[in-house]
Amino acid sequence: MLRLALITASNRQPSWVDEGSDEYAQRLRGRCTLEIKTVPLAKRTASTAVERAVADEGERMLAQVPSGAHVVALVENGKAWSTKDLAAKLESWMQRGAPVCLLVGGPDGLSPVCLAKAQDRWSLSTLTLPHGLVRVIVAEALYRAWSLLENHPYHRA
Repeated sequence: MLRLALITASNRQPSWVDEGSDEYAQRLRGRCTLEIKTVPLAKRTASTAVERAVADEGERMLAQVPSGAHVVALVENGKAWSTKDLAAKLESWMQRGAPVCLLVGGPDGLSPVCLAKAQDRWSLSTLTLPHGLVRVIVAEALYRAWSLLENHPYHRA
């Protein structure tokens, strides 16, 4: 069974974010599960260096990544994946058997350490998207890709 974890650096999100991402996570079952984990943003003051805050968030995110996991960084300059591409990745990850952790950085992005740990870089869009919306989009995209693999009627394209 493939264990997916969406690990995000974020403060409290509106209820629709939790409800939306949780809805898709709960739909994933059988050969694939999705857990959503959130680490709080680093405390920032006027004197806090952005690099230090990003490094703190990155350390806390990587602490959530199990040993041997495949890491995917969600970044603007990553590769765009179609639903079929993502389904192929899911199939490959399932065959590999290691957990997969998808990392979403805070407002200033992912730390260099997180980027160095990532085996894949995925871009949802060249648009800048609100953090909460990214959570929902990623959860839905994973569910859609899974439904394609399972011949579930959700994906009809």
